[in-house]
Amino acid sequence: MKDKLTEQIAALADAGITNFLSGMAQATDTWAALSVLALRENNPALKLHCILPCVGQDAKWPAASRQVYRSILEQADSIIFVNRADKKNCMLERNHFLVSYASVALAVYNGERRGGTAATVRYARKLGRELFTIDPTELTVTHERGAT
Repeated sequence: MKDKLTEQIAALADAGITNFLSGMAQATDTWAALSVLALRENNPALKLHCILPCVGQDAKWPAASRQVYRSILEQADSIIFVNRADKKNCMLERNHFLVSYASVALAVYNGERRGGTAATVRYARKLGRELFTIDPTELTVTHERGAT
């Protein structure tokens, strides 16, 4: 999965995408951010922008995950807090921010109709974003051109 994600990020970079946004959730978001940082070593034009739902997003994470998270933040080109305080819809607001400021979206998505990723994919479609989805089981990539 991580290799497929890195492959897709590299393809986007090769196509001229230089600014990458990450919501910095555990697992996929973190892997994507690490991929951008690794690719940036050979392509310094790449920028990583961490879009955080609130201060303390990592407060309840395991120590190892917090360490990786903080290491990524130290290397990021920018950090944006969508909210200062943890509140009910802060993750949804972060996801809307990500889609609103992106021209292309890349998601690891299993097709489920419920959940944060499903809502974010629907929002990207609603806004007409170009969308790449990686099926986490089959490791296949689907591309939707979008309206923008």
